[in-house]
Amino acid sequence: MLPGSRALRAAGLLRPPGAAPRTGATRRARCGTGQRPVWRGFALPAGPDLRHFLRAAAAGQPGPSPELPPEPGSTPGAPKVYLETYGCQMNVSDTEIVWAILQKNGYARTKELGEADVVLLVTCSVREKAEQAIWNRLQHLKALKARRPQARAPLRVGILGCMAERLKEEILHREKLVDVVAGPDAYRDLPRLLAVAESGQQAANVLLSLDETYADILPVQTSAGGTTAFVSIMRGCDNMCSYCIVPFTRGRERSRPIASILQEVRMLSDQGVKEVTLLGQNVNSFRDLSEVQFQSVAAPGLSRGFSTVYKAKSGGLRFSHLLDQVSRIDPEMRIRFTSPHPKDFPDEASVLQLIQERHNICKQLHLPAQSGSTRVLEAMRRGYTREAYLELVHHVRDSIPGVSLSSDFIAGFCGETEEDHLQTVSLLREVRYNVGFLFAYSMRQKTRAHHRLQDDVPADVKKRRLEQLIATFREEAARANAALVGQAQLVLVEGPSKRSASELCGRNDGNIKVIFPDAELEDAAKHGAPGRAQPGDYVVVKVTSASSQTLRGVPLYRTTLSRAAASH
Repeated sequence: MLPGSRALRAAGLLRPPGAAPRTGATRRARCGTGQRPVWRGFALPAGPDLRHFLRAAAAGQPGPSPELPPEPGSTPGAPKVYLETYGCQMNVSDTEIVWAILQKNGYARTKELGEADVVLLVTCSVREKAEQAIWNRLQHLKALKARRPQARAPLRVGILGCMAERLKEEILHREKLVDVVAGPDAYRDLPRLLAVAESGQQAANVLLSLDETYADILPVQTSAGGTTAFVSIMRGCDNMCSYCIVPFTRGRERSRPIASILQEVRMLSDQGVKEVTLLGQNVNSFRDLSEVQFQSVAAPGLSRGFSTVYKAKSGGLRFSHLLDQVSRIDPEMRIRFTSPHPKDFPDEASVLQLIQERHNICKQLHLPAQSGSTRVLEAMRRGYTREAYLELVHHVRDSIPGVSLSSDFIAGFCGETEEDHLQTVSLLREVRYNVGFLFAYSMRQKTRAHHRLQDDVPADVKKRRLEQLIATFREEAARANAALVGQAQLVLVEGPSKRSASELCGRNDGNIKVIFPDAELEDAAKHGAPGRAQPGDYVVVKVTSASSQTLRGVPLYRTTLSRAAASH
C-alpha cells in the first residue's frame, strides 16, 4: 500500500502543494523528524539576499546597497561551487537543475576542487555501496577543510539528493562535517540553505513535494558542447517494489507539463545536441495533468498478465503523446527514454508503434526484469510472472524487428533459493540482452522488504550468484553482438576513444559502443566532400568484430540521420 499524503505530512516528509519552503526557526524540526561520477527559465535579476548581508556582517561591514548585481557568472568575487554527481542519469539531470538555480543566484562554477568555496555532492542511495562512496569522499573533504588557509572563508560542504533524503540526521551529526543537506525536492531552497551555512550553522531541507517538477527551470548543461543530453520528464515513483528506496527518497509520481519538456528539447536542438534521453523512474506511466481538457481521459490498460499495487489513474496526456511530439522537433536528433516499467506496454501500445515507425526514436528498450523466478518476482512486488515477462519480450521483438534490449537484475534477494537463481540464469540465456545492469541485493531501510522480509542470503552466496549472472550475461551479449559483424551500423560520434587518440567512439541505435579509426571520410550528404568525423556527426560503420560490450569496425562515410533512414 502506498503511504498516504496525511501520514507523510505528519512524518515531516511531505510539503503540501504550493506551500513555501520552511525557513529559519523550523530548521530543527525539518532535520529531526523526517545506472559512475558524471556531471532549467525566465526570472527577474536577483537583488541582494540574506547571503550578502551575512557576508557583510561577518566582515564587520554594513550590508550592500539595494542595487542589482551584475549578470550571474560575472560578479566579482562570486563564490565558486564545485559539483560532483554519483549514481543514475536522474542525478545528472538534477545536477544541471542545481547549477541553473545557483547560477541565477550569483554563484560561479569551478572544475577545480581546490578553488571551491562550496562543494556539493549529488548522491545516490539505491545501494549501500553507493552511500559508502559518499562517506569515503567526505573523509577526503574533511582533510581539505582542515588544510584550508585561514585567510579564506571556510569551505562549505553539501549533500544533495537521495542520500540526503534517506540519512539527513546521520549526515548532519556525523563528525559535523556537512553544512548543507537538501533532498531532491528542495533544490530551489539551496541559495537560502547556503546563506545559513555561511553564518556557521548547519542547514537542511528534505521535505518531499506532491507537485515539484522544476518545470520552470531550464537546466544548464554542465558539459558545454556535448552531443547528448538528459531531459527529466517526471519525478518519483508509485510502484513500491519491495526492494526499492526510490518512493521514499524521491516521493510520489508527478509529471512535467509537456509544453515545458518540448521547450527544453527545442533549446537542446538549437544548441546542437544530437541525442536526448527522456528520464524518469517510470517514464511510460507519464501523465501530464496540466491541461484541463484531458483530465477525464480513461486510464490506459496494462501489459497482458501485469498488475499494479495502485488503482488505474485516469486523465492526462500520456507518454505516447509526449514521445510523438518530442520526435517531431528535430529529425536529426535521436530520442531514447529510460527507465520504463514492463507493465506499461499494453498490446495496443502506440509507444511500440512509434518506435517502429519514427526513424529518430531508437530501436532500443530497457525492460527491467530483476529476477527470472516468479516466486521472487512476487516477493519483489513486481506485478508479473516470468511467463508474462517473456510474452512481453516476444511482443516487443515482433513489433520492433531488430530491437536492442537491456535489463536490470538483482542477485540474492530475500529468500532467493538456488533454483530461483538458476531461473534467472536461464532467463538471461533465453532473452539474450544486449546490455545488462546486474547487482547484488542491498537491503534499504523504509522499504517493504526491510519491514516484512529477511535478508537471508549470505554475502558470499550473493557474490557467487552475481558473478554467475554477469558471466552468463556477457556470454549471451557477445553472441547477440556477434550477429552484427559484417553489418553496417549508423553511429553517432561522441568523441575520441579513451584508449586511443587515433580512434573515435560512438553508439549505434541499440546504444552499443562502437569504436572505429579516425580517418578522412566522404560525406554522403555533401556529395563526397572529404573530412574527418566530428562529435555529433553520424557515421556509417561496417562492424568487423564484437565483444559483450563493444563493436569495432571500419568507417564507410559520414551521413545524416534522415538520409540513413531513407536509404533503408
